[in-house]
Amino acid sequence: MRVNVEAAERFMLGDARLLDRHRLAVLLHGASVTPVVEALRAYRNVDGGFGHALEPDVRAPESEPTSTLQALEVLAEIDALDDQGVVGDMVTEATAWVATIANADGGVPFVLPTAASAPHAPWMEPSAEGSHLTFAMAARLTEARSTDPWAAHATAWCWNKLENVDELGGYWVKFALVFLDAVPDEERAAAAIETLGSRLSPDGSLPVEGGTADERITPVAMSPRPGLRSRALFTPDQIDADLDALERGQQDDGGWTFDWLAWSPAQSVEWRGTVTLHALATLRAHQRV
Repeated sequence: MRVNVEAAERFMLGDARLLDRHRLAVLLHGASVTPVVEALRAYRNVDGGFGHALEPDVRAPESEPTSTLQALEVLAEIDALDDQGVVGDMVTEATAWVATIANADGGVPFVLPTAASAPHAPWMEPSAEGSHLTFAMAARLTEARSTDPWAAHATAWCWNKLENVDELGGYWVKFALVFLDAVPDEERAAAAIETLGSRLSPDGSLPVEGGTADERITPVAMSPRPGLRSRALFTPDQIDADLDALERGQQDDGGWTFDWLAWSPAQSVEWRGTVTLHALATLRAHQRV
Protein backbone atom coordinates (compact mmCIF):
# COMPACT_ATOMS: atom_id res chain seq x y z
CA MET A 1 0.00 0.00 0.00
CA ARG A 2 1.17 3.49 -0.75
CA VAL A 3 -0.52 6.82 -0.10
CA ASN A 4 -0.67 9.20 -3.04
CA VAL A 5 0.17 12.47 -1.31
CA GLU A 6 0.08 14.44 -4.55
CA ALA A 7 -3.47 13.25 -5.24
CA ALA A 8 -4.47 14.06 -1.66
CA GLU A 9 -3.12 17.57 -2.03
CA ARG A 10 -4.98 18.03 -5.33
CA PHE A 11 -8.16 16.90 -3.61
CA MET A 12 -7.64 19.42 -0.81
CA LEU A 13 -6.95 22.24 -3.26
CA GLY A 14 -10.08 21.40 -5.19
CA ASP A 15 -12.55 20.62 -2.44
CA ALA A 16 -11.40 21.62 1.07
CA ARG A 17 -12.12 24.82 2.97
CA LEU A 18 -9.53 27.60 2.90
CA LEU A 19 -8.80 26.97 6.58
CA ASP A 20 -8.00 23.32 5.91
CA ARG A 21 -5.87 24.16 2.87
CA HIS A 22 -3.75 26.43 5.06
CA ARG A 23 -3.51 23.67 7.68
CA LEU A 24 -2.34 21.26 4.97
CA ALA A 25 0.37 23.73 3.91
CA VAL A 26 1.67 23.78 7.49
CA LEU A 27 1.60 19.98 7.70
CA LEU A 28 3.21 19.14 4.36
CA HIS A 29 5.34 22.18 3.59
CA GLY A 30 6.15 23.81 6.91
CA ALA A 31 4.26 26.95 5.90
CA SER A 32 3.62 29.81 8.30
CA VAL A 33 0.83 29.26 10.83
CA THR A 34 -0.33 32.88 10.48
CA PRO A 35 -2.75 32.17 7.57
CA VAL A 36 -4.31 29.36 9.64
CA VAL A 37 -4.98 31.75 12.52
CA GLU A 38 -6.32 34.44 10.19
CA ALA A 39 -8.66 31.97 8.46
CA LEU A 40 -9.85 30.78 11.87
CA ARG A 41 -10.82 34.33 12.82
CA ALA A 42 -13.56 34.27 10.20
CA TYR A 43 -15.45 31.75 12.34
CA ARG A 44 -15.10 33.82 15.51
CA ASN A 45 -17.95 35.81 17.02
CA VAL A 46 -17.83 38.99 19.09
CA ASP A 47 -18.65 36.96 22.23
CA GLY A 48 -15.32 35.13 21.87
CA GLY A 49 -16.81 31.81 20.82
CA PHE A 50 -16.76 30.20 17.37
CA GLY A 51 -19.64 29.27 15.05
CA HIS A 52 -20.47 29.58 11.33
CA ALA A 53 -20.19 25.81 10.75
CA LEU A 54 -16.58 25.50 11.84
CA GLU A 55 -18.03 22.20 13.10
CA PRO A 56 -19.71 21.15 9.83
CA ASP A 57 -22.58 19.31 11.50
CA VAL A 58 -24.08 22.42 13.12
CA ARG A 59 -24.46 25.32 10.68
CA ALA A 60 -25.68 28.07 13.01
CA PRO A 61 -23.75 31.36 12.87
CA GLU A 62 -23.90 31.72 16.66
CA SER A 63 -21.12 30.42 18.89
CA GLU A 64 -21.34 26.72 19.65
CA PRO A 65 -19.34 24.45 21.99
CA THR A 66 -18.43 22.09 19.15
CA SER A 67 -17.15 24.85 16.89
CA THR A 68 -15.24 26.48 19.75
CA LEU A 69 -13.60 23.15 20.53
CA GLN A 70 -12.70 22.79 16.84
CA ALA A 71 -10.95 26.16 17.02
CA LEU A 72 -8.92 25.07 20.05
CA GLU A 73 -8.05 21.81 18.28
CA VAL A 74 -6.76 23.70 15.25
CA LEU A 75 -4.60 25.93 17.45
CA ALA A 76 -3.26 22.88 19.27
CA GLU A 77 -2.43 21.26 15.93
CA ILE A 78 -0.24 24.22 14.92
CA ASP A 79 1.25 24.47 18.43
CA ALA A 80 -0.17 27.94 19.03
CA LEU A 81 -2.53 27.45 21.98
CA ASP A 82 -0.31 29.32 24.44
CA ASP A 83 1.38 31.67 21.96
CA GLN A 84 -0.31 35.03 22.49
CA GLY A 85 2.05 36.59 19.99
CA VAL A 86 0.32 34.49 17.32
CA VAL A 87 -3.26 34.15 18.57
CA GLY A 88 -3.65 37.25 20.74
CA ASP A 89 -6.63 36.93 23.09
CA MET A 90 -8.34 34.26 20.97
CA VAL A 91 -7.90 31.41 23.47
CA THR A 92 -8.53 33.57 26.54
CA GLU A 93 -11.75 34.98 25.14
CA ALA A 94 -12.94 31.58 23.87
CA THR A 95 -12.40 30.16 27.36
CA ALA A 96 -14.30 33.04 28.91
CA TRP A 97 -17.20 32.39 26.52
CA VAL A 98 -17.28 28.67 27.34
CA ALA A 99 -17.41 29.54 31.03
CA THR A 100 -20.60 31.52 30.41
CA ILE A 101 -22.43 28.56 28.88
CA ALA A 102 -21.01 25.81 31.13
CA ASN A 103 -23.15 24.26 33.85
CA ALA A 104 -22.62 24.93 37.52
CA ASP A 105 -20.75 21.61 37.88
CA GLY A 106 -18.31 22.57 35.10
CA GLY A 107 -19.75 20.42 32.33
CA VAL A 108 -20.17 21.89 28.84
CA PRO A 109 -23.39 21.25 26.88
CA PHE A 110 -23.07 19.50 23.54
CA VAL A 111 -25.33 21.83 21.52
CA LEU A 112 -26.96 25.12 22.47
CA PRO A 113 -30.63 26.01 21.83
CA THR A 114 -29.67 28.57 19.16
CA ALA A 115 -28.58 25.71 16.88
CA ALA A 116 -32.13 24.38 16.56
CA SER A 117 -33.21 27.06 14.10
CA ALA A 118 -30.31 26.44 11.70
CA PRO A 119 -29.51 23.37 9.57
CA HIS A 120 -27.86 20.71 11.71
CA ALA A 121 -27.21 16.99 11.82
CA PRO A 122 -29.94 14.85 13.40
CA TRP A 123 -27.74 14.10 16.42
CA MET A 124 -26.91 17.76 17.02
CA GLU A 125 -29.86 18.37 19.29
CA PRO A 126 -29.71 20.96 22.09
CA SER A 127 -29.05 19.50 25.52
CA ALA A 128 -28.38 21.20 28.83
CA GLU A 129 -26.35 18.35 30.31
CA GLY A 130 -22.57 18.33 30.44
CA SER A 131 -21.14 16.45 27.46
CA HIS A 132 -18.01 14.61 26.35
CA LEU A 133 -16.78 17.90 24.86
CA THR A 134 -15.78 18.90 28.38
CA PHE A 135 -12.94 16.36 28.34
CA ALA A 136 -11.36 17.83 25.22
CA MET A 137 -11.97 21.42 26.32
CA ALA A 138 -10.18 20.75 29.61
CA ALA A 139 -7.32 19.04 27.76
CA ARG A 140 -6.72 21.94 25.39
CA LEU A 141 -6.91 24.51 28.18
CA THR A 142 -4.34 22.48 30.12
CA GLU A 143 -2.05 22.72 27.09
CA ALA A 144 -2.80 26.45 26.85
CA ARG A 145 -1.79 26.88 30.50
CA SER A 146 -5.13 28.56 31.13
CA THR A 147 -5.61 30.25 34.50
CA ASP A 148 -9.33 30.76 34.00
CA PRO A 149 -11.22 29.42 37.05
CA TRP A 150 -13.55 27.46 34.81
CA ALA A 151 -10.64 25.41 33.40
CA ALA A 152 -9.90 23.98 36.86
CA HIS A 153 -13.62 23.42 37.42
CA ALA A 154 -13.90 21.49 34.15
CA THR A 155 -10.89 19.37 35.04
CA ALA A 156 -12.57 18.36 38.29
CA TRP A 157 -15.74 17.49 36.32
CA CYS A 158 -13.68 15.21 34.06
CA TRP A 159 -12.04 13.33 36.92
CA ASN A 160 -15.45 12.85 38.49
CA LYS A 161 -16.84 11.36 35.27
CA LEU A 162 -13.92 8.94 35.11
CA GLU A 163 -14.98 7.43 38.44
CA ASN A 164 -17.74 5.58 36.52
CA VAL A 165 -16.16 4.31 33.31
CA ASP A 166 -18.91 1.70 32.85
CA GLU A 167 -21.19 4.58 31.87
CA LEU A 168 -18.82 5.78 29.14
CA GLY A 169 -18.86 4.61 25.54
CA GLY A 170 -18.17 5.78 22.01
CA TYR A 171 -17.12 9.39 21.84
CA TRP A 172 -17.09 9.69 25.63
CA VAL A 173 -14.14 7.28 25.71
CA LYS A 174 -12.39 8.95 22.78
CA PHE A 175 -12.62 12.40 24.37
CA ALA A 176 -11.70 11.07 27.80
CA LEU A 177 -8.47 9.78 26.27
CA VAL A 178 -7.75 13.25 24.87
CA PHE A 179 -8.03 14.55 28.43
CA LEU A 180 -5.91 11.77 29.92
CA ASP A 181 -3.17 12.27 27.33
CA ALA A 182 -2.92 15.96 28.30
CA VAL A 183 -3.28 16.26 32.07
CA PRO A 184 -0.08 16.58 34.13
CA ASP A 185 -0.93 13.86 36.71
CA GLU A 186 0.64 11.00 34.78
CA GLU A 187 0.13 8.28 37.39
CA ARG A 188 -3.55 9.08 37.86
CA ALA A 189 -4.04 9.36 34.11
CA ALA A 190 -2.38 6.00 33.42
CA ALA A 191 -4.62 4.29 35.97
CA ALA A 192 -7.73 5.83 34.39
CA ILE A 193 -6.60 4.80 30.89
CA GLU A 194 -6.23 1.22 32.05
CA THR A 195 -9.82 1.15 33.30
CA LEU A 196 -11.09 2.42 29.93
CA GLY A 197 -9.69 -0.68 28.26
CA SER A 198 -12.78 -2.57 29.40
CA ARG A 199 -14.89 -0.46 27.03
CA LEU A 200 -13.02 -1.52 23.86
CA SER A 201 -13.92 -4.25 21.40
CA PRO A 202 -11.37 -7.05 20.81
CA ASP A 203 -9.95 -5.20 17.79
CA GLY A 204 -9.46 -2.06 19.90
CA SER A 205 -12.32 -0.13 18.30
CA LEU A 206 -15.49 1.36 19.74
CA PRO A 207 -18.99 1.29 18.23
CA VAL A 208 -20.88 4.58 18.08
CA GLU A 209 -24.27 4.27 19.70
CA GLY A 210 -26.95 5.70 17.44
CA GLY A 211 -24.49 6.02 14.54
CA THR A 212 -24.54 4.39 11.11
CA ALA A 213 -24.31 0.59 10.84
CA ASP A 214 -20.55 0.58 10.23
CA GLU A 215 -19.60 3.61 12.31
CA ARG A 216 -16.75 2.85 14.71
CA ILE A 217 -13.99 4.78 16.43
CA THR A 218 -10.71 3.05 15.62
CA PRO A 219 -7.46 2.80 17.62
CA VAL A 220 -5.59 5.53 15.75
CA ALA A 221 -8.61 7.82 15.98
CA MET A 222 -8.43 7.43 19.76
CA SER A 223 -4.64 7.57 19.97
CA PRO A 224 -3.40 9.34 16.83
CA ARG A 225 0.31 9.71 17.62
CA PRO A 226 3.09 7.45 18.90
CA GLY A 227 4.15 8.14 22.46
CA LEU A 228 0.76 9.13 23.84
CA ARG A 229 -0.28 7.58 27.15
CA SER A 230 -3.40 6.21 25.49
CA ARG A 231 -1.22 3.88 23.39
CA ALA A 232 -1.13 1.58 26.42
CA LEU A 233 -4.63 0.42 25.41
CA PHE A 234 -3.59 -0.90 22.00
CA THR A 235 -1.23 -3.58 20.75
CA PRO A 236 1.27 -2.79 17.98
CA ASP A 237 -0.67 -5.17 15.73
CA GLN A 238 -3.90 -3.24 16.31
CA ILE A 239 -2.21 0.05 15.48
CA ASP A 240 -0.54 -1.36 12.37
CA ALA A 241 -3.79 -2.92 11.14
CA ASP A 242 -5.60 0.37 11.65
CA LEU A 243 -2.90 2.31 9.81
CA ASP A 244 -3.12 -0.19 6.94
CA ALA A 245 -6.86 0.37 6.80
CA LEU A 246 -6.33 4.13 6.87
CA GLU A 247 -3.99 3.88 3.89
CA ARG A 248 -6.55 1.79 2.03
CA GLY A 249 -9.18 4.40 2.77
CA GLN A 250 -7.81 6.89 0.25
CA GLN A 251 -10.47 7.36 -2.43
CA ASP A 252 -10.01 7.54 -6.18
CA ASP A 253 -10.24 11.34 -6.05
CA GLY A 254 -7.29 11.49 -3.64
CA GLY A 255 -9.24 12.29 -0.48
CA TRP A 256 -10.60 10.29 2.42
CA THR A 257 -14.21 10.06 3.52
CA PHE A 258 -16.10 9.48 6.78
CA ASP A 259 -18.41 6.78 8.10
CA TRP A 260 -21.04 8.90 9.87
CA LEU A 261 -24.21 10.21 8.25
CA ALA A 262 -23.78 12.50 5.25
CA TRP A 263 -26.83 14.74 5.49
CA SER A 264 -25.86 17.86 3.49
CA PRO A 265 -23.63 18.55 0.47
CA ALA A 266 -21.76 21.31 2.33
CA GLN A 267 -21.34 19.17 5.44
CA SER A 268 -19.99 16.30 3.34
CA VAL A 269 -17.41 18.27 1.40
CA GLU A 270 -16.23 20.12 4.50
CA TRP A 271 -15.85 16.95 6.55
CA ARG A 272 -14.00 15.21 3.73
CA GLY A 273 -11.41 17.97 3.70
CA THR A 274 -10.97 17.70 7.46
CA VAL A 275 -10.76 13.90 7.59
CA THR A 276 -8.30 13.92 4.67
CA LEU A 277 -6.12 16.34 6.61
CA HIS A 278 -6.37 14.15 9.72
CA ALA A 279 -5.53 11.02 7.73
CA LEU A 280 -2.40 12.59 6.31
CA ALA A 281 -1.38 13.93 9.74
CA THR A 282 -1.83 10.51 11.35
CA LEU A 283 0.06 8.67 8.62
CA ARG A 284 2.84 11.26 8.71
CA ALA A 285 3.15 10.89 12.49
CA HIS A 286 3.75 7.17 11.88
CA GLN A 287 6.23 7.78 9.04
CA ARG A 288 3.88 6.30 6.46
CA VAL A 289 4.00 9.38 4.22
